[in-house]
Amino acid sequence: DDLPEDRAKKVSDLVWKEIMEIALIGSGVMGEAFIAGLLRNKLADAKQIVASDPLKERRQALEEKYGIRTAARNVEAVSTADVLILAVKPQHVDKVISDLHGNIPDRTLVLSIVAGIPLQYLQDGFAHASIIRVMPNTPAQIGEGISVWTASATVTDEQKQNAHEILTSLGPDVFMDDEVYLDMATALSGTGPAYAFMFMEAMIDAGVHMGFPRRIAEKLVIQTMRGSVEYYDSKKAHPAELRNEVTSPGGTTAAALYYLEKAGFRTAISRAIWAAYERSLELGRGRKSQPPENGS
Repeated sequence: DDLPEDRAKKVSDLVWKEIMEIALIGSGVMGEAFIAGLLRNKLADAKQIVASDPLKERRQALEEKYGIRTAARNVEAVSTADVLILAVKPQHVDKVISDLHGNIPDRTLVLSIVAGIPLQYLQDGFAHASIIRVMPNTPAQIGEGISVWTASATVTDEQKQNAHEILTSLGPDVFMDDEVYLDMATALSGTGPAYAFMFMEAMIDAGVHMGFPRRIAEKLVIQTMRGSVEYYDSKKAHPAELRNEVTSPGGTTAAALYYLEKAGFRTAISRAIWAAYERSLELGRGRKSQPPENGS
């Protein structure tokens, strides 16, 4: 009690790191991103992390690569967990709910990154109140992702802070107080890297078509994309203003942009994002309240 405030916070953080046990169900691309981010940012030691996976080969690979503990059964993984990260595909969530219905400790914070699955459905299915719903994206694998999240009413301020620290191991995070934004984030930032990669792929292929060696086309496109993002971030100007800087009257850029507009480029992007948004909503329909009949 006599410690200065900043020193007390460090001690508190140290205690948190020493006692926190984090369980992962679903150790695919995003599950592994959490493991790597937690260890890279020293938010947890390998001994504090346990991952559940039915495949023995996958468990062995994770143990060898990260030094974490693994479990073959979901119930075993969560039995002593302070935080449970649910990182399975939407089509597998009901199996996990059936496994864990009524078996999650009361103190455990469940952090779900399952696309389209509402908080209420998870609360009813798990018979557990403290749920956080998150939409990260794949650049999280290198600590450059962004996560949009919201929390059920029963999540405490301390649990929110713990969630924030975990999520910032993947990159910046944005908290929203209304769950409706999670389906929007799924379509915009969650699916967003795929739009960027397709655009890059099209540019690279165009460069090859013109005659560039593929490796040179890739280098030009990658740095153009990277530099454009960094330039935008440094200028803090509207994208239209920066686009106008590049566009000389009657020039090559004007000709290219005219064709993109004529081809409906903006409309195609907008409709694609809206289609992803509608699909996220479809995944959640009929899942607002449906606890399993025989939870084990």
